Amino acid sequence: MSNVRVAVDVGGTFTDVCIFDERTQRMRVTKVPSTPSDPMLAVMNGVRRAEIDLADVSLFSHGTTVATNALITRNFPAAAMVTTKGFRDVIEIRDGTKDDLWDAYNDVTGPYIRRRDRFEVSERVDYAGNVVTPLDEDEARRLAALLRKRGVTTVAVCFINSYANAENEIRMRKILEEELPDATVSTSAEILPEIFEHDRFNTAVSNAVLAPLVSGYVNRLAEELNSGGYAGDLLLLHSGGGSMTPRMVKRYPVRLAASGIAAGAIAAKHVAQQCGYEDAVGLDMGGTSTDIALVSGGELRITKEWQVEYGHPIVFPSIEVLTIGAGGGSLAHIDIAGSLRNGPQSAGADPGPACYNTGGSQPTNCDANVVLNRLGTSLAGGAKTLDRSLSQEAVNRVIAGPLGMSEEEAAYAILQVANANMADAVRLISIRRGYDPRDFALIAFGGAGALHGADVARELNIPTVVVPSNPGVTSAMGCLLVDIRHDLSAMYTALASDADAEDLEEQFRTLEADATARLRHEGVAEEDSVLQRVISMRYQGQWRSLAVPMGSGKGALEEAVQTFHQQHDREFAFRQDDQPVEIYQLQLSAIGKTPKPSFVPARELMADPGAPVSERPVYFGPDGWIPTPVYDRSALPPGATFIGPAIIEQLDSTTVVPPRTTAEIDEWLNIRIHLTDFKNEQEATS
Repeated sequence: MSNVRVAVDVGGTFTDVCIFDERTQRMRVTKVPSTPSDPMLAVMNGVRRAEIDLADVSLFSHGTTVATNALITRNFPAAAMVTTKGFRDVIEIRDGTKDDLWDAYNDVTGPYIRRRDRFEVSERVDYAGNVVTPLDEDEARRLAALLRKRGVTTVAVCFINSYANAENEIRMRKILEEELPDATVSTSAEILPEIFEHDRFNTAVSNAVLAPLVSGYVNRLAEELNSGGYAGDLLLLHSGGGSMTPRMVKRYPVRLAASGIAAGAIAAKHVAQQCGYEDAVGLDMGGTSTDIALVSGGELRITKEWQVEYGHPIVFPSIEVLTIGAGGGSLAHIDIAGSLRNGPQSAGADPGPACYNTGGSQPTNCDANVVLNRLGTSLAGGAKTLDRSLSQEAVNRVIAGPLGMSEEEAAYAILQVANANMADAVRLISIRRGYDPRDFALIAFGGAGALHGADVARELNIPTVVVPSNPGVTSAMGCLLVDIRHDLSAMYTALASDADAEDLEEQFRTLEADATARLRHEGVAEEDSVLQRVISMRYQGQWRSLAVPMGSGKGALEEAVQTFHQQHDREFAFRQDDQPVEIYQLQLSAIGKTPKPSFVPARELMADPGAPVSERPVYFGPDGWIPTPVYDRSALPPGATFIGPAIIEQLDSTTVVPPRTTAEIDEWLNIRIHLTDFKNEQEATS
């Protein structure tokens, strides 16, 4: 009988595997090196290393970077775009903005489909959805013949105003499918039925260029798992915090962009709630980057304004995550002005940090931690041995020598710059949104998060740091905590005061019928289906809208308007109750409930942590070198308490408990680090 749930998260350096046994209620983890050339190899290597019998697996969930990496590297198949005459350059003109307004030489990268591969046809629909010019089918078939001659394998059909009436787009798709039976066709009205043509066109184009790549990877992995004995559906985590089966991935592959990033945010929310924190900041520091997410009132922030590359929006609801180039493999260097910098360049998995002895020669955050003895010389349970002398050589040659610093001062400075970068990113996602980070807990995870968590918290005056039981594979655990989810939308522009309640209800019912069909297509039982209505509104005259929950029945719209006023005040610090409110869009989230692990807290707590396994001198900046006990985390009982400094080692990560802190192992086996100097200061001033 199937009783094992498996989650795999592919990172830039390591691929993490999390295995939950339903009978014993125990979780075990493993890590294997990632294989960038073919991520599936690392997934299956992890399955084999964990000695998983796929016939025993009831659920296999996967967070993948395939879509994200494809958009970054632009290694696309032969693709084309078909659009209305006169709108060939919408995705190149964009919205006219720049990532760096003051850098005249920093241009936005070009569209995902080149101009010579963008074609026009005669058709036109007006703003109200009336067909002004029917599709010229003879012209459409001549174009299809040209695309076939060019060997095009995927096409994006993007007609102006198709959000109001998709008749011409649907006919164009049918012609292309008849003439190019092996090609994938994405239509903008199906992918994103929204008014702004640049957002809609670019999302459809992104979907088109990813379709063959992502579908191919997902199908190969599903076949490999099934041939090994797995009988269920492979679940793929998407950016909105839900999962999809391969059947839906084939239609909406663009939703897998930022897949793995969402898993970490979901896990941070789970750990925070487990520990009783409704407000928390997730700090997921891996080998290449750090992902930061905000949990407020027990909920993750959702955004529709995001992109893998600036200027190329993907307009699907996504968990708001801020990513910066600060990871264990981030390179330390001196810029042309003689200042110490950290990242965003990374050594990655190849050639890796200097201490890996695999070709890397530049100092990284990992090397700095090794020099300071914060990190030992063995990683991933002995799978990787680190050479401290190579770290010392790199730090001395690149940083210490040119800046006239000692070896330990240079290594500590490298970490200070990295911590400052991460603290600044936390400020952007919290203070910029009107939140005070001092009211939050910091959930530090990822392969390197527990090494830096306490120092980042001190930088921000955050009083408590929580390190999950398996920080290095916490993102993989997040894949076990998600439901199947789809997000649908429809344009609906009218003043709230003039809106017809029955018409609104009918529009939502149409969305619900589509959502129910999708969930049924993915094998979700009716009793496991949940539909959540959302309505986007704005003050009349505004451009941007704000989404709020929408109920059903009499008075639902009036309640939504009141919620909008409150949310607007919270988000933008003002409200205008006397200003007319305009409805902009209707949205629906379709959720298919999946089984979740039921974690059980420990009942017996023991304050004595026991004897450390070793002791080594560790450098703590102004405190200098301090003899520091080293604990094996697997031997620490729940309830154990100790005073910093201490180093806690485990298979997937290392936790640094610095001086002037206390730490405890809670009933969920998380490490909670309390910064006692902040606590004392707060008590003294209260």
